[in-house]
Amino acid sequence: MSDSPPDRLAVDPTSPFYDAAALERGVGVRFKGVDKNNVDEYCVSEGWVRLALPSRDRRGNNMTIKLNGDVEPYFRDLV
Repeated sequence: MSDSPPDRLAVDPTSPFYDAAALERGVGVRFKGVDKNNVDEYCVSEGWVRLALPSRDRRGNNMTIKLNGDVEPYFRDLV
């Protein structure tokens, strides 16, 4: 595994951008200079994040909001 997180990552196992190895290592996301703990998905090249809201849709999935801005992912583990 490389020293930089993937360009796009999702926490949903059904997503094609899900990467268990990266998530197990621990990925943190800094959005517009502020650390975010509720990121469901991000894309560095397109400059957006999806943040989880405290409510669920009718199928029981977390509702998300997509925000645009500077995205800086980093590994919390330096292993």
